[in-house]
Amino acid sequence: MDIVLITTIIASLFLLIGAAEPLAARLRLPYAVIIACLGIMVGTAATFFLRTELTDALNPVAEAILALPIRSNVFLYVFLPTLVFQVTLGLNLRRMADDWVPILVLAVVAVFVATFVVGYALSLISSMTLSAALLLGAIVSTTDPSAVVSMFRSISAPRRLARIIEGESLLNDAAAIALFGLFMEYVMAGVPDPTLETALARFPMLLAGGVVVGLVAARIAIWVMVLFARYELAVISVSIALPYLAYIVSEQSVGASGVIAVVVAAMALQLMGPGRLPPTIWQNLREVWDLLAHWAGALIFVLAALLIPRLLEEVRLSDFGLIAVVVVAAIVARAIIIYGLLPLLTRLGLSPVVERPYRVAIMWGGLRGAVTLSLALAVTESFRVPVEVKRLVGILATGFTLFTLLVQGTTLRWVITRLGLDRLSPLDNALYNQVIAVALQTVREDVAAATENYDLTKETVRAEAKQFGERLNAAVKAAEDNTDILDRDRVTLGLIALASAERDTILARFRDRTISSRLSERMLSEADALIEALRIGGRPGYQRAARRGLGFGRWQRPAMFLHNRAHISAPLARITATRFGLLLSQRLILRDLHGFIDGRIRRIHGRRVAELLHEILTRRIAMVDQALEGLRLQYPGYAEEMERRFIRRTALRLEEREYDALLEDGLIGEEVHSSLMQNIAARRDRVEKTPRLDLAMQKAALVRQFPLFADMDDAASKKLARALVTRYVNEGEIILRKDNGNKSVHFVASGAVKLEVAGQTWRLGRGDMFGQMAMLMNRPRRAEVRAIAPTTLLVLDEARFLRLLRRSKAVQAAVRESALRRGIPPEQLKIDVGRPG
Repeated sequence: MDIVLITTIIASLFLLIGAAEPLAARLRLPYAVIIACLGIMVGTAATFFLRTELTDALNPVAEAILALPIRSNVFLYVFLPTLVFQVTLGLNLRRMADDWVPILVLAVVAVFVATFVVGYALSLISSMTLSAALLLGAIVSTTDPSAVVSMFRSISAPRRLARIIEGESLLNDAAAIALFGLFMEYVMAGVPDPTLETALARFPMLLAGGVVVGLVAARIAIWVMVLFARYELAVISVSIALPYLAYIVSEQSVGASGVIAVVVAAMALQLMGPGRLPPTIWQNLREVWDLLAHWAGALIFVLAALLIPRLLEEVRLSDFGLIAVVVVAAIVARAIIIYGLLPLLTRLGLSPVVERPYRVAIMWGGLRGAVTLSLALAVTESFRVPVEVKRLVGILATGFTLFTLLVQGTTLRWVITRLGLDRLSPLDNALYNQVIAVALQTVREDVAAATENYDLTKETVRAEAKQFGERLNAAVKAAEDNTDILDRDRVTLGLIALASAERDTILARFRDRTISSRLSERMLSEADALIEALRIGGRPGYQRAARRGLGFGRWQRPAMFLHNRAHISAPLARITATRFGLLLSQRLILRDLHGFIDGRIRRIHGRRVAELLHEILTRRIAMVDQALEGLRLQYPGYAEEMERRFIRRTALRLEEREYDALLEDGLIGEEVHSSLMQNIAARRDRVEKTPRLDLAMQKAALVRQFPLFADMDDAASKKLARALVTRYVNEGEIILRKDNGNKSVHFVASGAVKLEVAGQTWRLGRGDMFGQMAMLMNRPRRAEVRAIAPTTLLVLDEARFLRLLRRSKAVQAAVRESALRRGIPPEQLKIDVGRPG
């Protein structure tokens, strides 16, 4: 084929891709529907001009279009890895980790339900064998979430719901392709009726193999990318190779799921990449992948749509009845998941409540697209599949895809309008008015400054200012006159604005390199959690989310286990260092928000709401300060290093800004500026390295700071530090229960706990200890101890504590003082009697 002609056709396809997005916006239809329709039109037109006798002028072009090397392997090995990798790279994994149970259950169960409902329905009604019918069921079980997710975003649907649907569809493709491979083998081997047990037997191995390949490939790629960290194009090139190599190795060498390998590789890169690559390179890498995925997604739809006329060439009248069966069975299967499984997960507390209108939208918005057509094409290309099976699979899969695109896709917005999902709730309407009022006030100030600078005609300025002022007054009045909004909702609106401002400030600090990529992504995730909690639970939800954000993460316990039992300290040191940086950055961000309350929120919601928000923000800052102070006390030298690192990064940012200003003013040339930037880059590489945290040394320093251990020499304090076991507990967690046989003493290193005995309550803080009374009185434990803030404890077992008690006068005095505070006569304590040890 003429290379000029091929290049012309490919360039023309990119013109179609460019026109599809504005056309979709103009027609208010999903982008996937428009791009598929354009592809169908091109394929139909090429077929028509090739066969018509009206003209032969376009025959070379038509032949070139129909002769394009469109094979199933092109879709599965060229386009699919790019799409899956970019979608995973763009997911908020930290927020999605909170919903991994419903995502995984929905993805796997939904695929199996759709496969078997469609498969058994077809095998009962048609002459297809069960294995062929199940093969078709696996092909049509893949879903394209883009239409529903984009629609949910446009109507301000709950973010958690959109996140679950997006994650479910991503893993849905992996599960469907794995099932497709199994049933394809049965059809080619001539197995007519496979059992469910045989279909499920290899499924876990497909998933596990993909996970291993993805992790290994990602670790190798990240290692290489770190080596090339100063060369942006080299890093991006390695990232482009990663999904393809992971997919090919998993599919061809290991025999596992290539999609799972790509998903896991992208997850690993997203979690580890921001902390090990320069922020600008990471940001540019993400932008390159966004563009590649846009092209791949559009091309896969266009090229797949070109196949539709070819796949429907041998359609018969009876096939339309079978297409209807597939449509009904697929909708029933989706309804089983949405109306059966989702409510069950909600009752178990694993999924958010999905209201009826959203269920209908999710069910109707399950569009099929390029993956379905690609798998159907793979069947039609196989010479080992019976001819009639190839014909039926191609026609039924294509007909079902056309139904979802041309019927469901074009009516989805109408369905959403009928369900009332496109109308703002009273709270969202109030937020809408608030945003307009705040924005117009800022615009008025900026316009006033601009008119003064440009010395415009006073009459024109006054006329425009009067007109703008009328619009501003109307907007402020609309924001103030929401009489159906309760006071607590006004506070919620103010907190939403505050959390949004926090998010914007985090992004600004990331852009000027005050905080790293890893910390910014973590803080953005927590800001999103605050907004989501506000929309669901109002002010109490905001406060719970803020406290949860200060708690120890889910990886703290495994890291502590490795540190205490296996003496592997690297994971705990890394988590602690990240917590240090997070708290330092969070305190910086939060203190800037008081000005936002006075400058923006007070104008709209008044003094009373502003003062309440100041109070809430002050309490939150106090919680951050308390957690940070606990870390400072626990790791004094390391806290100073982290603060020095922050100061140096800030100084570098300001120095870089000054050099840019000198260049813009023409005071220095490009050569001098480039040399200065290279110097800053070299110093920034040194500053960006996180200081090493030596946990053993820090714990020894912490022990020396305890007043109880002040009378010990260095050798004794080091020995005690080795004996003490560190334990981290979150707010609300029970540390000791009544009648618990565990005999150990806990020393509070930071945080606070509440001790309850016989209806009486004591609050213990840094330097206090508990657990010694039941041990020394030789009676069952009657106290329950609960953390009332994120707390760090140092735990000593009974034998070592008794030896310490015999040697240390300070500990004896502290035990007696604690007994007196609780009304226990010191004589009842067996302080001078210890077990030999």
